[in-house]
Amino acid sequence: MTLHDWLTEQAAHRESSGLTRKLVPRQPATELLDLAGNDYLGLMRDQRVTAAAADAALTWGAGAGASRLVTGTITLHAALESALADFTGQPAALVFSTGYHANLSAVTALVDADTLIVSDGHIHASLVDACRLARAEVVVVEHNDVFAVQRTLAGRKQSRAMVLAESIYSVLGDASPLIELADTCHHHSATLLVDEAHGIGVAGHGRGLVHELGLAGRPDVIVTMTLSKALGSQGGAVLASDAVVQHLINRARPFIFDTGLAPASTAAALAALRIIAAEPLLVDRVNHVARALADAVDIDRPAGAVMSVPMPGPQETLAAQAACLDAGIRVGAFRPPSVPDGISRLRLTASAAVDDASLDRAAHVLASVMP
Repeated sequence: MTLHDWLTEQAAHRESSGLTRKLVPRQPATELLDLAGNDYLGLMRDQRVTAAAADAALTWGAGAGASRLVTGTITLHAALESALADFTGQPAALVFSTGYHANLSAVTALVDADTLIVSDGHIHASLVDACRLARAEVVVVEHNDVFAVQRTLAGRKQSRAMVLAESIYSVLGDASPLIELADTCHHHSATLLVDEAHGIGVAGHGRGLVHELGLAGRPDVIVTMTLSKALGSQGGAVLASDAVVQHLINRARPFIFDTGLAPASTAAALAALRIIAAEPLLVDRVNHVARALADAVDIDRPAGAVMSVPMPGPQETLAAQAACLDAGIRVGAFRPPSVPDGISRLRLTASAAVDDASLDRAAHVLASVMP
């Protein structure tokens, strides 16, 4: 079979299954109410954030120009890393060009053949890919099953172990039992890696669930995060001890061989971080909107800004998404293989930028399309 024949076969299968994905370019301004994006605090278009990005581009140029180990590290990177560490209560931080790279680096550079990786079944694709690249044994346990983690760690043959979890999960919107996981890891001399992509800016007064639960700064807890959600920018970071950061600088391939985060994105994230610290009502508002949306579609209130509504199948999910779009509301559609439990879902994202009138309209529309 030729490559063209195989591609044609794959495309036909996707289409018949309702799993075809398409790129739909959007305009800079729209009348649609966006409940699909990840701009949790409405800072992506905040004039203070965009002005910081523009100033940085004019001052530093459009890109970092090189790997951070060559000439690609700029003073803005250092300022952002210091601010992130202070805000989240961590000893040190290292900024990457994407959150994906942060997760790849934290796993692949910190495990070896004598390490067991214990992964929650609902972790993000970037952590799944990190496990595949890590060359270590991987055991996937049921979602939020602390006892399964305990049993796996107790029976391991490797000298070291790393447990992977998200603080708030991106599909179900539920929180991880981080205290129990941290205690389990401590008991078994393992490291807990927590992806705070959906916790920063939303949980713990914006400082994340790890900080809220008093786990920040522990040497056996490592945090990864993105700058592209609550911070309205682009990029990622690892928050950990200085020893971990120095090891990543020297051993993490996605850091060593990648161009540094662009100045505009760095400055935008730094400006957004300062706004979150100064304006806690933004965090209160996004959580209020999230609770209202969950009540409207009759699901459990999420731990953060993201939530999803189970649907009968992929076709029904796309139909409900289209009905919402016709009513002026953009929502997400999660279908296999993007959902860890294989159930197609409408995915809703709360934002502090949603006003009360828009929230009422969204509740009415969403209730009308629910199965």
